Amino acid sequence: MKAQGRLHNRIVAALLPRGRIVAALLPLFLACAPALAQDAAKLDDLYTRLAQAQDAGEGGRIEAEIRIERSKSGSPSMDLLLRRGQDAMELGNVPAAIEHFTALVDHAPDFTEGHFARAVAYYSGGEIGPALEDLAAVLTADPRNFDALGLLGALLEESDKPEKALEAYRAAQAIHPHLADINDAIDRLAKTFEGQEL
Repeated sequence: MKAQGRLHNRIVAALLPRGRIVAALLPLFLACAPALAQDAAKLDDLYTRLAQAQDAGEGGRIEAEIRIERSKSGSPSMDLLLRRGQDAMELGNVPAAIEHFTALVDHAPDFTEGHFARAVAYYSGGEIGPALEDLAAVLTADPRNFDALGLLGALLEESDKPEKALEAYRAAQAIHPHLADINDAIDRLAKTFEGQEL
């Protein structure tokens, strides 16, 4: 349970801001959904490099670049909603975070980071069903999202589905071999299945 708590904290920490950005107040919503600013070719290259990273330091640098690329909504208004949700999470105000992330998902349904952020908020609030729905949306659009796979593993493990959790963790490990908490979860679960057929 303690290891699961560390994994939960790592997932939540991935969502929280790395620093403060001063921004002017912007209109909250645009008349149309934003075009995503993510560069698919750049993400492909980053994921390839991540799988081949030689150590945790190199993996961590590439992981940060991937998170930056995934967080590009293409809209200042959507970025503001993401920021407000992250701020609410940082303050421990899960209901407010869910509201901000829901507005983000409603206005930018193709922006997977909004779904992932809301999944983390739902998970933090103990709402497993809605968290799983958002994770399904993320992983349908971006099956290489190691953060979503890690959270899925944690949810499955807490739902007493250790075999499925192990599959999710191993899928995350195949994409990002240097996630310590994921590797620890795999080791922990693999030991429980030693001598058993999965």
